[in-house]
Amino acid sequence: MAAKRVIAHLDCDAFYATVELLKAPELAGKPLIVAGSGPRAVVTTASYEARKFGVGSAMPASRARRLCPDAIVIPPDFTAYRETSKRVWELVGERLDRVQQIGIDEAYAELTGIEKPLRVLRELVEAVKEATGIVISIGVGPSRLVAKCCSDLGKPAGFVAMGREEACVRFATSPTSRVPGIGPKTAERLADLGLRTIGQLQKADEALLATRFGSNTARFLKARALFEDDSPVETERAVAKSVSSERTFDTDVDDMGRLEDVAREMSRELCEGLQRRGRRGRTIAIKVRLDDWTTVTRARTIEAPTHDTPLVIETALELLHAYAPPRPVRLLGVRVAGFEDVEPEARRAPPAPAGQLALPL
Repeated sequence: MAAKRVIAHLDCDAFYATVELLKAPELAGKPLIVAGSGPRAVVTTASYEARKFGVGSAMPASRARRLCPDAIVIPPDFTAYRETSKRVWELVGERLDRVQQIGIDEAYAELTGIEKPLRVLRELVEAVKEATGIVISIGVGPSRLVAKCCSDLGKPAGFVAMGREEACVRFATSPTSRVPGIGPKTAERLADLGLRTIGQLQKADEALLATRFGSNTARFLKARALFEDDSPVETERAVAKSVSSERTFDTDVDDMGRLEDVAREMSRELCEGLQRRGRRGRTIAIKVRLDDWTTVTRARTIEAPTHDTPLVIETALELLHAYAPPRPVRLLGVRVAGFEDVEPEARRAPPAPAGQLALPL
């Protein structure tokens, strides 16, 4: 008889804010917001004291300051976050064999077949906290989906385990968007059908859903509501299909010279990263978002894979000039894709952690 699946979701509580508090313990207990200083800056994270005022990640920093005017606002220190993250997941890896890191501050772990998995997890949480000061909330279930939903309960320092059937009951009154995979727009469309809670979606007629979403999506939505999920914990990290860099300007830019300088800088950074990993790509692209939020991409596939800095810069600039933005530019990005790995190690080496606010092209 196959062993019952045991999956854990490990989520570092208020990770960026906690790292900042470890650097400046005198800020403990005070509302803390980690955000940039530009007019378009967004909140990277906030301490639980600030969250009580409604401050949340990805919120415009200007709004966060209005909600919590007494908050201490500090700029993000991504170097410190990456270093702390590396140490946390090294400690986790020393105690658990099957771990899939999915971000700088969270991971899934497969504990199927491990004797007394909850005790193992509790001991892990204590070891990480003692060594790094980082507190991990744990969700445990028979699937990634149940584990993910459980890890949010009881934060900070949450530790919740439940089965699929219990999850169906426990989250029945929660909004449909509470389930990973059902975003705000889908939740709105479900609400138009009178399906506002997970429990209502559990009882919904799949045929009715199919008329609105199509049969495949209808099947997916029902499965999510019923917490049916057999997705594996993937211990082999997939090699990225593209790498990109973006810059959102504090004020819209209508100076081509300025755009050229930024394109050169981002191209140089991308090529340096590719060279370190021994990777070359054949497709070079730019992304331009205008002040009216019109977003366009332009790409060119070259004859042979490259990570040559002058070539990528030249191609990015040619694409920029060919598009010739007709309005001031809000965001500019450069991307390299179509990789041909030239070193076997590149398939195994995980990419360097990036800041949570980095966006793909």
